[in-house]
Order: sequence, then structure tokens, then C-alpha cells
Amino acid sequence: MSGHNKWSTIKHKKAAADAKRGKVFTRLIKEIMIAARNGGDPDMNPRLRTAVAAAKAVSMPADNIKRAIMRGTGELEGGQIDEITFEGYTPGGAAVMVEVATDNRNRSVSDIRHMFSKNGGNLGEVGSVAWMFDRRSQIYINASQIAEDKLMELVLEAGAEDLQNDGERFEVLSPPEAHDAVMGALEKAGLAVDEGAIAMIPKNTIALAGKNANAAIKLMDLLDEHDDVQNVYSNFDIDDAEMERLNS
Repeated sequence: MSGHNKWSTIKHKKAAADAKRGKVFTRLIKEIMIAARNGGDPDMNPRLRTAVAAAKAVSMPADNIKRAIMRGTGELEGGQIDEITFEGYTPGGAAVMVEVATDNRNRSVSDIRHMFSKNGGNLGEVGSVAWMFDRRSQIYINASQIAEDKLMELVLEAGAEDLQNDGERFEVLSPPEAHDAVMGALEKAGLAVDEGAIAMIPKNTIALAGKNANAAIKLMDLLDEHDDVQNVYSNFDIDDAEMERLNS
């Protein structure tokens, strides 16, 4: 299993808890606000359309979505959000990219730096690890909905490049420009999407084990739980036996 799948699987299981719902809503509201800067009509704004679809998928009330769009377009106050990307390394040397959306830049920079330094990681300069990732459409679908061969045929016709199966979910990878077409094809086929976004996918993975694996997951968890963090990506890989040991 690739590193991005490993971390995505861990995040998926965490997000399933009801206690995470408030965090999910906060993250999506910020994404809607940022996307709406380029226009408040989802039909004319692909990033906003994706964000609104994600919000609806977690049953966010329509009023919340509408207010977030209006803040983003400036029709309501409270839409000043800065985007920052941090690049660094976990203990053991796996690459990490952290996407932040914040209304207090100084607070966020201080917090993220503190998390890396206190948990065995290292922050790098801009561009230090970005070259290790590709920007791609990443869509997850529950594997119980459709046979793999049928899904493969469906998404390839819509422009996807790859399909992977982790046993519970299918992961559909596509060029960013094919994201809307693939999402549309899945919707037309009556398939529910667990997650769908433009993500940073690692080109290669770094195997971690023992203390480094444990420390890397701890750092990733702390980053992911921060209120200003939108997305965390890494190229670490931890084999299944090691994961069972860490969870025991």
C-alpha cells in the first residue's frame, strides 16, 4: 500500500468518529470561503463546486454553505483567510506537506513550527519537498458499491489514470483537469463519493518502522488536528504488520 493511501486510510478512520464532525465542518467552510474568492457560482468555479459537494457529502446545512460563500465573495464580513503551505520531514525522513488556512498567520506559523520541532520533525524551505509530490485528483469510493472492473471502465472513460483498492475503498487518481469529469461520471452512475479533492500525491514512498513510524504518525495526527490545518500529505509507508504493532 502506498504512503498516501496509508495516511489517507488513517485519516478516514479518524474522521469517521462523530467527535470529528466539528473539525470537518470548520475545514470545509474555510475551503468554501477561499474558493469563493474566484466567484460565488459553483457552476462557474470548479474549486468551489468541489468544496460545496464535499460539504453536502457530510450533511452540512445549506445555510452554512451559503454564508461561507458570501464571506468568501465579500458579501458578508469575516472572509479574510490566508493560505500557507509548510514543507518538512517526519522523524525518519519522510516528506510532509501541510496546507493551512488561517485568520492569524503569525499564530499558525508559530504553532506549526513548534509541532515539528517538539516531535522530532524538521521544517524545510519552500520547494524542499514539493517536487516529491504530484498534484492530482484523488477520489475515494466505498468498495461495496461497485465491482472493480466496472468502476475501472467507468473512470477511465471519464479521464482517470489509475484505480487502487485498499480493501475497503477504491481510490481514483486523475489529472487535475479531469476531476470534474470523473466526479460527474460517478454521480451519473449513482455512486456516492466518500472524498474527492485535488491533492498532493507522493511520487515515491519512504518506509518507516519502529520509533520513527510511531513518531511520524504522532506528528501527522497533531498537525491534522490543528484548527488551521486543511490538509496534511506525506510519502511515508508503514507495512501492515508494523501498523498492527503500533495499534496494539
